[in-house]
Amino acid sequence: MTDAPHPLLARFAPRTVGIAAAVITVLIWTSFIVIARASNDPARGGLLTPFDIAYCRIVGASLILLPLGAWLVHQDRARGIRGASWLRISPLPGHITIKTGFFGGLLYALLAYSAFVYAPAVHASVLMPGSLPLWTALLAMWLLSDRITPARAAGLALIVLGDLLVGGLSLLQVFEGGSVWIGDLLFMTAAMCWACYSVLARHYRLDAVRATIAITTFACVAYLPMYTAMALTGVVKSQLFHAPWRDLLFQAAFQGWGSVVISGVTFTQMIRHFGPVRSTMITALVPGLSALSAVLLLGEPLHWNLAAGLLLVTGGILFGVRAAAPNLSKNIAMKPVYKRAGG
Repeated sequence: MTDAPHPLLARFAPRTVGIAAAVITVLIWTSFIVIARASNDPARGGLLTPFDIAYCRIVGASLILLPLGAWLVHQDRARGIRGASWLRISPLPGHITIKTGFFGGLLYALLAYSAFVYAPAVHASVLMPGSLPLWTALLAMWLLSDRITPARAAGLALIVLGDLLVGGLSLLQVFEGGSVWIGDLLFMTAAMCWACYSVLARHYRLDAVRATIAITTFACVAYLPMYTAMALTGVVKSQLFHAPWRDLLFQAAFQGWGSVVISGVTFTQMIRHFGPVRSTMITALVPGLSALSAVLLLGEPLHWNLAAGLLLVTGGILFGVRAAAPNLSKNIAMKPVYKRAGG
């Protein structure tokens, strides 16, 4: 079966769809950094803990994606396609759902939200989108046999220098009682988790919608029941049952519908069109836009090492974009490894 595009997307040229997916992803990722810091910054008096926000994120996404997943599985079974689902909700096989869901659906969110408690948004602007191309290139070289050309290696070297200017200097605070370095390490680990998801999505040639449903299904099953029980019994410190409804609804809407449903689909669609390495390179605008937003909206200072690290990371990403020069026709012609309904 051919991997036919969604009927709504079929009206547009593949290049148009790819560019639109990239723009939407960049805008949501930029907003995510600023809003996540504002929500988790202890100085701003936010009630919800990082794990509470992750809970809202998963609940919001699940309300939309789990019914859609169950419907897709039902459609598959009606067409005689069996075995390509998990719990009759995820439209992907169990082993793919668990692997992609662990990295892209659960661990990334827990690490990222926790990091914003310790480190400012400007640090996240450099370290999360900045280290993402590095992790992705290394993982793609290992799992997909991608080759790192000398030009791309030069771009990655600039990214490493930029990350060291930010994260390396914060590590010096370990012996001074500072805690920013904890957030910086968490940011880079979160970026590695998202890189694992992006490379797995390319490795298994996943459909954008089905992949997003799958990672949400795993996060819902693995996290929501356990955290609900722990919050009710007081095992973990949680404000889920004390915070105002408007706070919970806002986090569910933005973190769940925006950061998961919309950007999850657009990011995976971008991977399908451009490939995993160049897709993460395209996010070169995220560090600058999110850092500028953090300075203007959150009043965060932009120290010399942050500004230099931002320039190095952005330059490395842009250099990598030129070095990647992917074969678009090869990426567009990707076919999923499972049989999808309607294909």
